[in-house]
Amino acid sequence: MGKTGYFSHRECWKHDMGPGHPECPQRLDAIEDRLLISGVGDALERCDAPAAPLADIALAHDADYLQALRARCEQLEQAKLIGGAPYAQIDPDTAINAHTWTAALHAAGAGIAATDAVMAGELENAFCSVRPPGHHAMRDQAMGFCFFNNVAIAALHALEHHHLERVAIVDFDVHHGNGTENILAGDPRVLMVSVFQHPFFPFSGDKEAASNMVNVPLPAYTKGMDIREIVEMMWIPRLEAFKPQMMFISAGFDGHREDDMGQWAMNEQDYAWITSRVKDIARRYAKGRIVSCLEGGYAMSALGRSVEAHLRVLADL
Repeated sequence: MGKTGYFSHRECWKHDMGPGHPECPQRLDAIEDRLLISGVGDALERCDAPAAPLADIALAHDADYLQALRARCEQLEQAKLIGGAPYAQIDPDTAINAHTWTAALHAAGAGIAATDAVMAGELENAFCSVRPPGHHAMRDQAMGFCFFNNVAIAALHALEHHHLERVAIVDFDVHHGNGTENILAGDPRVLMVSVFQHPFFPFSGDKEAASNMVNVPLPAYTKGMDIREIVEMMWIPRLEAFKPQMMFISAGFDGHREDDMGQWAMNEQDYAWITSRVKDIARRYAKGRIVSCLEGGYAMSALGRSVEAHLRVLADL
């Protein structure tokens, strides 16, 4: 039985978008607390997430965009020394502080390091408990709390550095992973399957983007059992036909019934069930290789319980 890695880094706590922002450092605390209380944390292989090499980030993002983001974070670092503003708004929902660049490097680095460890056979699968999240980050634009597209970077790293021919991305966040689609639509080496609430931020995903994107928009108040049925009918046949050699998960838990960032009615058991179906596919076609990266999830107790359920399945607990 393979081991499950748990990748995180203290720098991921330092990125902050201001008081009252839902995408806050306490999200990672809620996960850590739940893994401690439940004992699940004891079964995981804890790994420090390194900073991602810029060459890997550049697989998914434009150089000009990276340069501009880095410069803005450095300006805030300078401003901090003379008592300047601690935050800069990127868009109405998304802000940076002096630590955002470094936190984002470690968040992306978690996915890369997890991919390397899984490919080397040191781990069967891994979960990256990181922030900022990634799946709204487009090739040349930060949005929706995201700066670097952690899952897209990890998937491209697997293709370019490990010479895989087929990887699959599963996205069950309540919001459409428009950034991942922007970066990977039309790439025949990648199959992305997703469900998301629609119409809802970022108001995309309802049009056919490319044949390698399996988008399933679902209305508000969709229940977990309906989502399970969609997974069985729409995702599984495409994944089986594609036969991925590695699987990546954009693990957003904001579709939970207790999370008011979305209007779905999922619970921990639904996340465990989806994870088990992904694991079935991974074991059949991909030697069990899965790297999962945290996306949304803003109701602290529900987030902790949902990640625990997800990890129990990954780690065979």
